[in-house]
Amino acid sequence: MRKSGFFVALALSAAVATPVAAQMDVEDQIETRQSTFTFAGWNMGKIKAQAIDGDVAYNQQQMLAAANSIAAVANSGLGALFGPGTAMDKNDNTKLKPEFFDKPEKAREVAIGFAKAANKLQEVASNGDKAALAAQFSEVGKSCKACHDAFRAE
Repeated sequence: MRKSGFFVALALSAAVATPVAAQMDVEDQIETRQSTFTFAGWNMGKIKAQAIDGDVAYNQQQMLAAANSIAAVANSGLGALFGPGTAMDKNDNTKLKPEFFDKPEKAREVAIGFAKAANKLQEVASNGDKAALAAQFSEVGKSCKACHDAFRAE
């Protein structure tokens, strides 16, 4: 996707998802957010097992499906699940640091980084190059770490 198209899609997904999140209470936002990241992590694990560790035979169709799932999560308008009251200063069932709400530009930066890395992962997976997939997997991991380092408590 071209850069301008990416930002239009990102803005559109946030605009569409925001009214839905407004209907969700704080606990549902947290639970949905956590489930979404668990799903993305599960798909990252499939890629790791096949393209990095070699614990499972490499299957390009499965890798593409996993990459598609990760990109779908990254482009789903997740920001709508980070509503007021969803940080750990207001809830015990989350590890989201309150600093998330104090640094919206940093939050936006890491979200865009995740989406870009996930979209590239999807593109690379469609080509079937295991080495390229492994390299891009690392980039997605770095984007996840950037958010965790800035906004997730241990």
